[in-house]
Amino acid sequence: MATTIIPQGYAPSLNLYDTQKAIGLLKRLFEDTLAGALNLRRVSAPLFVEASTGLNDDLNGVERAVSFDVPFASKDAQVVHSLAKWKRMALYRYHFSVGEGLYTDMNAIRRDEELDNLHSAYVDQWDWEKVIAPRDRTEDYLRRTVEAIAQALRETQTTLRSAFPVLNRLPQVDGQVAFVTAQELEDRWPDLSSKERERAYVREHPLTFLMGIGGALKSGQPHDGRAPDYDDWALNGDLLVWNSVLEDAMELSSMGIRVDPAALDRQLTLSGHDERRGLLFHKLLLEGKLPLTIGGGIGQSRLCTYLLGKAHIGEVQAGIWDEKTLSICEEAGVILL
Repeated sequence: MATTIIPQGYAPSLNLYDTQKAIGLLKRLFEDTLAGALNLRRVSAPLFVEASTGLNDDLNGVERAVSFDVPFASKDAQVVHSLAKWKRMALYRYHFSVGEGLYTDMNAIRRDEELDNLHSAYVDQWDWEKVIAPRDRTEDYLRRTVEAIAQALRETQTTLRSAFPVLNRLPQVDGQVAFVTAQELEDRWPDLSSKERERAYVREHPLTFLMGIGGALKSGQPHDGRAPDYDDWALNGDLLVWNSVLEDAMELSSMGIRVDPAALDRQLTLSGHDERRGLLFHKLLLEGKLPLTIGGGIGQSRLCTYLLGKAHIGEVQAGIWDEKTLSICEEAGVILL
């Protein structure tokens, strides 16, 4: 079971008030920089979607959505897990062209999340999606997009350090992204768990993009679960950084080139979810009516935790915590919002 750990001797770089100022600045900086780097326009997004559309994401396939009925509409709704499928539908409905994309503030509830230093029941992230051409469905295009996001991280950190010089005591975002596949990690450390492999590699490479997540590896097991109906498992990955406060690997973003009709057809069968073919989103995609896209989510509170040198996500995000977590943080003098 996950648990909260506050490192011995930990003291936050910023006090409570300066933390709030820094969060506001960080979010404005990164949002604008990311939009410029990837040619994205801001749009409004839903907090919940109609259950019957299939637009909600299944994540690892076991998480329960928060559901409720809307009596006056005679419909059932689900609070979103993320907006991977909704964004692609939005690009279709808004008639975005190749090379254009959108981003939005995504707020979600993940009721089954195990609470620890980096996980809470509330999720806030920048969800983004961009229309691409058939020729862009390549690993090279994926890598170039990751490099652009990494540069946005570096630029945000540089400006943030100018405003809050005390943050200069934290490590800089690494100047180079290390690209590695999940299969390469399994080949190198076959006896370690997936998370242990990540930790071992990211310790050596503080800014890593781990590719090829969702499909079975040579061992017969996937590195991690991925829903079959948004990322192409051969063209996706996680952006990981080394968290110097927690001395651990930390995921900032899950992203990838999205499934085309052939990839969706294949992954639905491999995952045992052929029943989804009749849902609106899946039907449109299989018929080739939705645009080809690349997209992902970048954790807002995760990024704040990382760039502000916090030990617990509750220092930058208001939430609900179990009594053990509250007790551990209180003993360490850590204030959770």
